[in-house]
Amino acid sequence: MCAAVSDLMDRVIERDPDQPEFHQAAREVLESIVPVANAHPEILSAGVLERLLEPDRAIRFRVTWEGDDGTVHVNRGWRVQHSNALGPYKGGLRFHPSVNEGVLKFLSFEQIFKNALTGLPLGAGKGGSDFDPRGKSDREVMRFCASFMTELFRHVGPDTDVPAGDIGVGSREVGFLAGHYRRLVGKWTGVVTGKPTGAGGIVLRTEATGYGAVLFADAALQSHGGDGLEGKRALVSGAGNVALHAAELLIERGATVVTLSDSGGLLRVEDGLSQGDLERVGEVKARRGASLAEAVDRIDGAVFVEGEKPWSDEGDIAFPCATQNELDGDDAASLVESGVRAVVEGANMPCTEDASKALREGAVLHLPGKAANAGGVAVSGLEMAQNAGKHPWTRERVDDELRAIVTRIHSACADELRTEDGPVPDYRRAADVAGFRRVAGAMVAAGLS
Repeated sequence: MCAAVSDLMDRVIERDPDQPEFHQAAREVLESIVPVANAHPEILSAGVLERLLEPDRAIRFRVTWEGDDGTVHVNRGWRVQHSNALGPYKGGLRFHPSVNEGVLKFLSFEQIFKNALTGLPLGAGKGGSDFDPRGKSDREVMRFCASFMTELFRHVGPDTDVPAGDIGVGSREVGFLAGHYRRLVGKWTGVVTGKPTGAGGIVLRTEATGYGAVLFADAALQSHGGDGLEGKRALVSGAGNVALHAAELLIERGATVVTLSDSGGLLRVEDGLSQGDLERVGEVKARRGASLAEAVDRIDGAVFVEGEKPWSDEGDIAFPCATQNELDGDDAASLVESGVRAVVEGANMPCTEDASKALREGAVLHLPGKAANAGGVAVSGLEMAQNAGKHPWTRERVDDELRAIVTRIHSACADELRTEDGPVPDYRRAADVAGFRRVAGAMVAAGLS
């Protein structure tokens, strides 16, 4: 770590010592972008690095709601508005017991570079609550969402901050949030993206993150090795929208998907899952709180291994699509030993720092989430355009735009790759630098705003 990075990190840790996820994200990005900043005096004199490390604001509020049995519950809610240098704050809402301000700061910080890479006019934010929607009735979730939006609505708007869904926030929750916002402000603005299509949502939004990860992986593999996904054996973690739709497109492109996973363990099908198998998994997981183990009896050749992860299986490509830091140093070592060629991040920062180092030293192509999973926020940006124009987009139009944006993101990263990167191209550094150049240029042009 260079002295400049070390100095900046000392200040970050001193200011917020209890936010390890944010420290990790900041350290990884700074190691990429500090050399670029040092080469541009205007970036240093404008304090761009220091400003990016501190959100514009972090809003915390109480969320009080009533259960079906009349019990009053109190949760915490947050919205971290990190940077609006490129456009309205944009990023998801996460409802999960693990949510805290440090997690949301890491996510909103990563979102800056991800959103910049899309080329769309999107700033960066993230929010959520420590509320757990699992096991709650529809009416309990609706009451919680109404209480959450009663506070959040004063901080968001179509030209201010446009939230979306994330872990624990699907089309049901987004629909409730958007409906209560409409009731509070007395007008329809489409301020939350990821809505059901019948309520102003855009087609392909549910599929976009997983599809985008596969499209990005295909582009990177064809650029560095000459072949794509056909015939590859893919290890996928997770069993939510990102994992299932990544698996869907992988199968469509000729890959063999042999694993899925959830918090309970690993689902393995040695001969590969079929599209019908994915539909059956989706039906099981659609039941709130259902375990992936419940799908085993519905899939030929499937076994469920409690407590296991996919990373010790034999494969060519790994797609961690569950959550942050799910793949550690030991997991990465297993992947290297088994000959995996690429790790494609469908989730946000799913690799620990030790894992990233092991992948790099093992000459594994490591495709970072801020580039590989940007398809989701890209289509959210398209939903904003659809809502502003009050005219629905066709599936073909959205699909064409998604493919064009993923191609643009890969090209932006490819432009930053260097011959001295080592045995494999350093896509993590390239994605950080490409996103940083765009947002830093906007910040310098706007002065100290």
